[in-house]
Amino acid sequence: MDLNKLILTKNDCFKAGVKIKPEGIMVHSTGVNNPNLKRYVGPDDGRLGENHYKNYWNQARPDGREVCVHAFIGKLGNGKIATYQTLPWDHRAWHAGGLANDTHIGFEICENNDSAYFHGAYIEALELCAYLCQKFYLIERDVIGHNEGYKQGIASNHADPEHWFKKYGKSMNSFREDLKVLLLGEKLYRIQLGAFRSKDNAEKLLVRVKQAGFNDAFVKVE
Repeated sequence: MDLNKLILTKNDCFKAGVKIKPEGIMVHSTGVNNPNLKRYVGPDDGRLGENHYKNYWNQARPDGREVCVHAFIGKLGNGKIATYQTLPWDHRAWHAGGLANDTHIGFEICENNDSAYFHGAYIEALELCAYLCQKFYLIERDVIGHNEGYKQGIASNHADPEHWFKKYGKSMNSFREDLKVLLLGEKLYRIQLGAFRSKDNAEKLLVRVKQAGFNDAFVKVE
């Protein structure tokens, strides 16, 4: 994952300053055929590229709407795929149009009608979710799409990212399956190498691993 940070400090959401305790992650996709991060993230930091229209989300109400997410995934100015954190992870974002704003970290994947780009962005999204799961003691079933949030009654009526995923043979179910595999490798690696200064934190993570149904024989905290 190529993780960068450009906090949208001019957005009214950031200015509201409300904090949350993340209990899940909500995946969004933009619904527009434009993979460029500079459309949403700015001003240019030397990697994004110049947005001459300056219609990125670093303004009070982008396009007149109350919208803001924790991160975007898309293309840099040089065409490479990257992630930009745009709000502190524990900041209440305006991404779900419902109660999930109070509980979920939300990020957008910039859409594009290109298979190679999709698969690169999909992997970047998996790596971002793995990073956030490790950081906030979450597991794969804590990750949902905006469309699933609507069905659960905690988000507005949107089809993303499922409508885009299915064009390339993917779904939120397959995303969670892929994330589970990634988390298994990451969590075992981090526990075995003693990445946590606190044994209590390592034990908490071990509980989440067991809840996910991973093989206890391969999980050990020392």
